[in-house]
Amino acid sequence: MKSYLWLVFVVGAVVSWGAYVPTLHEGQKLLGGRPSEGALRAFLCVGVAYFCTAVVIPLVLFALKLEPAEFNVRGAGFATLGGALGAAGALCIILSMKNGGSPLYVAPLVFAGAPIMNVLVTMAWKRTESPSPMFYVGIVVAALGAGTVLYYKPAEVKAPPAAGAAAAAGTGASEAAVPAPH
Repeated sequence: MKSYLWLVFVVGAVVSWGAYVPTLHEGQKLLGGRPSEGALRAFLCVGVAYFCTAVVIPLVLFALKLEPAEFNVRGAGFATLGGALGAAGALCIILSMKNGGSPLYVAPLVFAGAPIMNVLVTMAWKRTESPSPMFYVGIVVAALGAGTVLYYKPAEVKAPPAAGAAAAAGTGASEAAVPAPH
């Protein structure tokens, strides 16, 4: 019987990366008051999380003998380059939000563009045959999909000011609750 365990990990990546940008945006906001002010601290926290996930866990799994801890220079070099590219992508997402990008725009653009980039890099690397015209149709469909998601994205709900903020502004909480006439 063929194992489909790999699909469990695909779903794990979809859930993790799908929640990555909005969770990171919230962390940036909480660290700095605005995402633009907490971006570098958030990236440092990402680094700590990467260290725990990508260093501590593999060392434990090596200790459990799930895989031999044997390396070669070429494989380690490419794997490290892949990790650096992943970290650079995380930094680009953080800097995008630091400079005004919203998770409602950043994530769909990144996650629609990344699969296309993946295929182009793989095609160049693996010297694949020329793609069928449907490949290019797929790129257009991916772009249209990202555009559609962005166009019809849900609007962010603005939280009403807290009663303490209304009092500090010189108005009573009861006055703040009354909508202004149009």
